[in-house]
Amino acid sequence: MTTLVSMKQTQEAITLVKKRFEEQFSTRLGLTRVEAPLFVESTLGVNDHLNGTERVIRFDAIDHQTELEIVQSLAKWKRQALHTYGFAKGEGLYTLMHAIRRDEVLDETHSIHVDQWDWERVISKEERTIDYLQTTVRAIYASIRQVEREVEEQLAIEAILPETIHFMTTQELEDAYPTLSAKERETEVTKEFGAVFLMQIGGALASGEKHDGRAADYDDWTLNGDILVHHPEIGAFELSSMGIRVDRETLLAQIETTGEHAKLDFPFHQGVLAETLPLTIGGGIGQSRMAMFLLKKRHIGEVQASVWSEETRASYRAQGVHLL
Repeated sequence: MTTLVSMKQTQEAITLVKKRFEEQFSTRLGLTRVEAPLFVESTLGVNDHLNGTERVIRFDAIDHQTELEIVQSLAKWKRQALHTYGFAKGEGLYTLMHAIRRDEVLDETHSIHVDQWDWERVISKEERTIDYLQTTVRAIYASIRQVEREVEEQLAIEAILPETIHFMTTQELEDAYPTLSAKERETEVTKEFGAVFLMQIGGALASGEKHDGRAADYDDWTLNGDILVHHPEIGAFELSSMGIRVDRETLLAQIETTGEHAKLDFPFHQGVLAETLPLTIGGGIGQSRMAMFLLKKRHIGEVQASVWSEETRASYRAQGVHLL
């Protein structure tokens, strides 16, 4: 496996990957870049509460009456922004999102600092389908492969992604590997196909278990998924989480499942229920994850400046890997 050793070379390569992918995917999806907040008002209900167990970082400000909180992602903020900015059907936005997730369990691919391209596009009721979701996934995947080929040409790092991405539901995955854990299943299926869009994440499977958690108030659990690829040394590697967003009916149904009825009083949720917010599709694409995969790095700390324990740094240093 070819990779870059020099930290300076790596920094230059990170710039190449981010610049070219941003150009590729925003053009293919027809997205306009907008500015995004680092923090939002707690009372608006637009922050992403992820699985509902992660602690949000809240703080006050000297000249602001309302409590503020650092974003964990912009899944709901983007949908509100499309409405506020007057985007029409078929139009969309993207932004460079930075978040802090203090309860993230750190490993080779997870950091307290989350950086991603967050994007959202207005769709019609008729476009809330599996076919539309898969067409969008193929456009994003084509952008990833295009940049991978450019990295191979310019940096001599081998391109390994297959020409097409394989589609599979979480139930089909459980049926195929009933004795394995969710993470082990992902590793096996990405090893087989190279690239997979794993669909329908959030609801309970036939076993009674969830493949993974998803907040009940942004993705429609029947119309969402993750883009997974196979990293040569790590195994299953998530590049993107995305989906068609909840409409009135799916919001009520999924909130009923989780019992989070209090959320329905927030302005954002009232907008979904009143159908004043547009129907949308959207997601997040990891910036450091993309650089890590395309540059064949073994730890996200090689492409992202964050905090790591001295034990982690020493362990990788002993292997000739230096974390930023």
